[in-house]
Amino acid sequence: MDMLQLISCIHITIALLLFTQAKSYTEAPKETTTGCIADERIALLALRAGLSDPSNLLSSWNGGDCCRWKGVRCSNSTGHVVELDLHSPDCSNNFGSKLVLGGIISSSLVDLHHLQHLNLSCNDFGGAQIPEFFGSLRHLEHLDLSMSYFSGMIPPQLGNLSNLRYFILDSIDSSNYIYSTDITWLSRLSCLEHLDMSGVNLSAIQNWVPVVNMLPSLKFLRLFRCQLNSSPDSILHLNLTSIETLDISVNQFRKPITPNWFWELTSLRHLDISHNEFSGPFPNEIGNMTSVVKIDLSFNNLGGMIPSNMQNLCNLEELLLGFNNIGGSITELFHRLPRCSWNKLRTLCLPYCNLTGSMPTMLEPPRNLTSLDLSINKLIGVVPLWIGNLTKLTSLNLVVNSLHGVIHDGHLSGLLRLEKLFLGYNSIAIIVNSTWVPPFSLTGADLGSCLLGPKFPMWLRYQRSLIDLDISNTSISDMVPDWFWITFSSVNSLYSSNNRLSGFLPSTMEFMRATHMDLSSNNFTGPIPKLPTNLLYLDLSKNNLCGPLPLYFGALRLRSLALFDNSISGVIPSSFCKLIDLHFIDISRNNLSGSIPDCSLNTSAAANVRPLSVLNLRDNNLSGEFPSLLQNFQQLVFLDLTNNQFFGELPAWVGNKLTSLQFLRLRNNMFSGHIPVELTKLVNLQYLDLSYNTLSGSVPRSIVNFTGMMLVRNDSIVRQYFESGANYTVVTKGQERFYAEEIIYMVNLDLSCNNLMGDIPEEIGSLVALKNLNLSRNTLGGKIPENIGALMQVESLDLSHNGLSGEIPLSLSDLTSLSRLNLSYNNLTGRIPSGNQLQTLEDPEYIYVGNPGLCGPPLARKCSQPEPIPATREHYDDISDAVSFFQAMGSGCIMGIWIVFCTFLFKRKWRVSWFSLCDSWYGWAYVQVALTWPSWTRVNG
Repeated sequence: MDMLQLISCIHITIALLLFTQAKSYTEAPKETTTGCIADERIALLALRAGLSDPSNLLSSWNGGDCCRWKGVRCSNSTGHVVELDLHSPDCSNNFGSKLVLGGIISSSLVDLHHLQHLNLSCNDFGGAQIPEFFGSLRHLEHLDLSMSYFSGMIPPQLGNLSNLRYFILDSIDSSNYIYSTDITWLSRLSCLEHLDMSGVNLSAIQNWVPVVNMLPSLKFLRLFRCQLNSSPDSILHLNLTSIETLDISVNQFRKPITPNWFWELTSLRHLDISHNEFSGPFPNEIGNMTSVVKIDLSFNNLGGMIPSNMQNLCNLEELLLGFNNIGGSITELFHRLPRCSWNKLRTLCLPYCNLTGSMPTMLEPPRNLTSLDLSINKLIGVVPLWIGNLTKLTSLNLVVNSLHGVIHDGHLSGLLRLEKLFLGYNSIAIIVNSTWVPPFSLTGADLGSCLLGPKFPMWLRYQRSLIDLDISNTSISDMVPDWFWITFSSVNSLYSSNNRLSGFLPSTMEFMRATHMDLSSNNFTGPIPKLPTNLLYLDLSKNNLCGPLPLYFGALRLRSLALFDNSISGVIPSSFCKLIDLHFIDISRNNLSGSIPDCSLNTSAAANVRPLSVLNLRDNNLSGEFPSLLQNFQQLVFLDLTNNQFFGELPAWVGNKLTSLQFLRLRNNMFSGHIPVELTKLVNLQYLDLSYNTLSGSVPRSIVNFTGMMLVRNDSIVRQYFESGANYTVVTKGQERFYAEEIIYMVNLDLSCNNLMGDIPEEIGSLVALKNLNLSRNTLGGKIPENIGALMQVESLDLSHNGLSGEIPLSLSDLTSLSRLNLSYNNLTGRIPSGNQLQTLEDPEYIYVGNPGLCGPPLARKCSQPEPIPATREHYDDISDAVSFFQAMGSGCIMGIWIVFCTFLFKRKWRVSWFSLCDSWYGWAYVQVALTWPSWTRVNG
């Protein structure tokens, strides 16, 4: 190369270097003095300005270098913002949390042109729609909007994010409603690998499978609870060759489990199609899923034994088949599990599968098993010893079976990692040495109905990590040791009912962290201490507790309080007014006295509106007028003030404000005055008992408004109350009977033992669902309503000890459900009706005693003659029809005879033939008599 060429190359090289330097200079980031790109810093500050940040999560967003702000990450090479992570740190419980962002998401976000990662999960944007401008973030690869309370339709502009690989819009909280009517925009996200749209309403979309099938890179698909209702049998051209996880659980497919398109995805590692109402037998297609690690078919309508080709699943680690009807031997099921993955199996979940037989005895247990759930089946026999060899087991659930025998330390000593032990509702005895120290630390123990007693199980002392403990009905008859209250001071729920535990409740009870405590049906004595602050549910019923209620309850969030069947005395303290979240109160069958406090004097107007639905104060010595406090309980469904000393008139506001009442019992008090007409505005009322008071006046005719007595209700609130162990006495069929859950079906009207007068209103016949009607021991007059027979459901009818007159209505015999009737001691007259159920009643004479004007069975007094029945139009119509009939018949006979006579008169040949026939009949008859008469007389002579 000559000198000229060399100089030329040098010039060109220098020029290129200068050009490159100039270009790089012109394209260099416009940095601030601290290194942050000014335009992007401005965009972030605009974003922050629109957000609400009550806990100052973005407090670091005030410096010059935005790349150092919390949640912001910049590229090391270019300095551009590439990641914005603003998820709440309290993602597991962001409902009502203050550690969340809210407000408005500024469109300045689109100025972050190089943004690749955006995470706004677990915040609260107040039901705002997902911004359409998100679709302009072209470089976005990761978008997480889950659990952030967005709502409305998903903007189809998200289909512009062609680089998106990870998209999660988990909206499983029902308070926010996100939906889409067209998801074809998803098909443009060709790079998408992870898609989670759980909780998004996709019920209007039928072609979701073909759309998803256009995402060839998809590895993870979760459409949990999306209200999907279509699942094609197959896919024509399968593109989902990379998919490993499919979760379409909790939808509404309601079709046979096979054929279905997802059985073609044989490369799946995780398949969850639970809670979908799939039907039919367990499909053989399961055996083709040879790559599957986890399969969940639980909560469907599948039946029969699992297929034998499940032996092909050599990678299986988790198998969940619960809440299907397998209905076979558990031993056979174990034999059909894949042996090639026996030591890989970690989860075996088979609750409520109608499995039968004894748990199998095997030499080699699945040693890597961490969770075994065989609850709610029909298993019998003993718990096998191989359970104790599952050294990695963390959860064992065998509740609600028919297992028996003994579990000893040989079963338990090898379970080093055990955290949950659920053996309740079997007949298992847990017998270990009193000095035995468990090798495990439980977080949950359900031992209800097992045999632990009679002494208190000392091994529980070492379970200091327990969150939930159930030792109810375990035959413990012992004093509760002091360590019990200390060891379990941190439990969330504590159930030890139906034992014979004794001792005092500790004064340190207020420092316990429990939210649910059931110590009912024991022998605890002494006063009730101040309650734990977090307590929501407390049941101390059926003990020997005494003394006054605590002056300060402590548990201000208490929702349910059951103290019935104790000996608690004194007055209801004013601190009761601070329990504004109570839904259930039962302090019945105690020795409480005084009046109920008027909470309007102690609390604000807003706090006076209470959610209380059940209040039972029966069988105490409470007094005063009808409690004005109840005006605030506008959701009250069940109210019982029976057997107290309340007095005064029933206020009219009961009918105006307690409009939800279904059960009202004021029996055996001293209420007086008229029954307020406003009471009949309680249209939902199905049980009304005002008996044994001094009420006067007449029975309101507007009782026809009690539509609750026309149709039996099934209220879930009342059912929940009685399922909790409450009981109730009802006076019906002449005696007091105990009811529990079945009380919800009782329809009752009892106004007996008052001073009511006037007639029984005919409107009472409209209350056709009544099972018990008692108006006895009043001064009612007039006649029994003729339509009394309309009460077809009534089982007990008592109208005795009144001044009723006239005849007993014939319709009374229509009461085919009647098993007890009492009409005694009235002024009834006439014949007693009979028929149907009236013929089967016990002690029939007593039913009518004290009515001297009655006659006929079952009384000895006979009726002299049938009394004439007044003629009616129908009667005359019947007579007229009979006369017409006989006139027509007579005319026909006369015409027939006249025709024969005329024929014989004019036809001589016919006359001769007729009389010849008559002569032959006469001759034959004479011969027969002549031949048989002698022999007949000899025999009888």
